[in-house]
This record gives sequence, C-alpha cells and structure tokens, in this order.
Amino acid sequence: MTMRDVVVSNWVTLDGCYTDPDGEIDWFVWNDETEQYSREQIETIDTILFGRVTYELMADYWPTEASAEEDPVITEAMNTLPKVVFSTTLEEVDWANARLADGDIKDEVAQLKAEDGREIAVFGSGQLVQQLMNLGLVDEYRLFVNPLVLGDGNRMFDNVDEEADLELVDSRTFSNGVVLLDYRMGERRSDR
Repeated sequence: MTMRDVVVSNWVTLDGCYTDPDGEIDWFVWNDETEQYSREQIETIDTILFGRVTYELMADYWPTEASAEEDPVITEAMNTLPKVVFSTTLEEVDWANARLADGDIKDEVAQLKAEDGREIAVFGSGQLVQQLMNLGLVDEYRLFVNPLVLGDGNRMFDNVDEEADLELVDSRTFSNGVVLLDYRMGERRSDR
C-alpha cells in the first residue's frame, strides 16, 4: 500500500523566516509565474493541514469576494478541499470542509497518510511544520525562497529535534527572483 505524502509548501526568506516578527507575510514576492505554479500545485493535493494561526488567516481571506476576484482557481480549491486544523485553543472551525483535529497529531496524520488520495499539503503553519518534522511525518519540502533577508522573524526550522538529510529533487528560478527548492526527506539523525 502506498502512503500519501505530507508536503510542506512555504514561502521563506533567504534567512529562513516564514513570517516577520509580527507574524506578517506582506513581503512575499508574487508574480504571474509563481501564481501559475501555485495553480498547478493545488491540483496535486486533496487535503490541507493547518495550525491555528494560519487557519485563522486563511479562513478570513479565502471565503471572500476579493479572493475570488484575485484568483478563482485557487479560491475554489481552498474553499472546497478538506482541511484539518490542529489547535489546542480553538473549540470549533467554521470554514467550509474544515474540521478540528480531535486526536493525537501523530495518529491523525498517520491515518490521513494511510488513506487513498493525493498529497497532503501544509501551507504556513510553522509550529505545526516543526511538530510534524520532529515526528518524522514530513515527506517533502517545497520552499519558495524570496530574495529578502528579514534579520528577525519566525524561522521555519526553529525547535527541530534532529538533523535530517534532504535530497534536492527539483529547483526552479522565477523571473521575480524567487527560487523554488523542492526537497525530499532523507535520513534523520539524532546523533548531533
């Protein structure tokens, strides 16, 4: 039986931040090429995992008329795909096709990976990404490296317990200076 992959797809700065110190992401360098790639990528997934902060950000944006006008393809996918939210503080979620995870994160994700389907994506959700990596549940990272150094912010790989070897499986340079680095997880080592 083939397991579904958990794919982390995040925008980061050259110094590894996924948000600035205030949690803002207004520094993303976006253009038609990166938008087209995002449309193609959304076709490869059928489940999205979120932490609370990213869930609230996304749930405030994607169900709006503004998002539908900006990009109807991605808006449709974001509003219809199943979403699993990991939070210890939320009591309910109300975005279409979202559910609050009610079990242990390792068990929940392992069950999702065992189901038939396409990729399971994680967008944003830096703390969730760190938990998933520490549990050995991330299969691939698609990192959109922006030509920017923040100097301070929330870093993608803070609080990672073990060293991990990654295999570069693809890379792409966009005309706006963003570089996509696509890595598969390799061996994890706890002997540091």
